[in-house]
Amino acid sequence: MSLRLGDTVPNFTQASSQGEINFYDWAGESWVVLFSHPADYTPVCTTELGEVARLQSEFDQRNVKTIALSVDDVESHKGWIVDIEEVGNVRVNYPILADADRKVSDLYDMIHPNSNNTLTVRSVFVIDPQKKLRLVLTYPASTGRNFVEILRAIDSLQLTDNYSVATPVNWKDGDDCVIVPSLKDPEVLKEKFPKGYTAVKPYLRLTPPPNK
Repeated sequence: MSLRLGDTVPNFTQASSQGEINFYDWAGESWVVLFSHPADYTPVCTTELGEVARLQSEFDQRNVKTIALSVDDVESHKGWIVDIEEVGNVRVNYPILADADRKVSDLYDMIHPNSNNTLTVRSVFVIDPQKKLRLVLTYPASTGRNFVEILRAIDSLQLTDNYSVATPVNWKDGDDCVIVPSLKDPEVLKEKFPKGYTAVKPYLRLTPPPNK
């Protein structure tokens, strides 16, 4: 199954390092970052899971739950978590799905046969509280992810959901935003953007962050 932005993601029930998880029930009203790993006890994955644990308070501030996936079983995960915590000097307090039967991997199209026929690639799915897929990132197994960038993208998604703005290149939370081109009425612009804006081009108008 190939998922596209805006699709409702499929539900599933699967074993995890924190017990059986029904995905929809577990996610509740939160945003979710679901991210997959080629296998347990692999070096790049160990650093990634430790980094997500280190950033957990940042995800919490954004109402985001994190959940990892690897195709090994629960007992393997539990042993691996000991290593992750030791290497990263952190506590892993989010679940790792045990996808030994590849059920979730197939459901979310995490196995790319031309890359590797048995292991998942490094997929990242950002899912909103309505269970809509909002962002997908896919890395090869050899390349570690930048989870600070994933937090930045979530900041953009949450901001642009609530205001008539988009975020420009290299934007970070607190930077100026772009007013969406569909807004043209001067009175509406004045009402929506009381801090004013700068028209770099007629179609490129920058405004201070409306959420600050």
